[in-house]
Amino acid sequence: MDDAVRILEGLYDRFNARDIDGVLSQLTDDVAWANGMDGGHVHGREAVRAYWTRQWAVVSAHVEPVGFHRAADGAIVAEVRQTIRDLEGRPLGGQAHGLKDKTVGHVFRFREGRVARFDIQDAA
Repeated sequence: MDDAVRILEGLYDRFNARDIDGVLSQLTDDVAWANGMDGGHVHGREAVRAYWTRQWAVVSAHVEPVGFHRAADGAIVAEVRQTIRDLEGRPLGGQAHGLKDKTVGHVFRFREGRVARFDIQDAA
């Protein structure tokens, strides 16, 4: 699990730095990525790029992993504190998307050393 955790720590660092290419390089070409704004998933690296580009035009999200564990099915679950602000850094109010400040579980499934699927679950 150590290698996977190192990859994920790097992904969170690159996401928070808005380094899309740095994150996309660690995803499979056909990645299925949870759409936290609208529900469902986007598929493929370019769809993830478009999703984040759209998200970052609306809100400023910061995600901070606070722990990792392996699920029974082999997935790696990151407990993550997500902070969502407007583009000026103020707390949101009355937003029309599904993003908000909370602790969530990010579930990652790897294939050949890269993230093949990402899901979001509410933290217990």
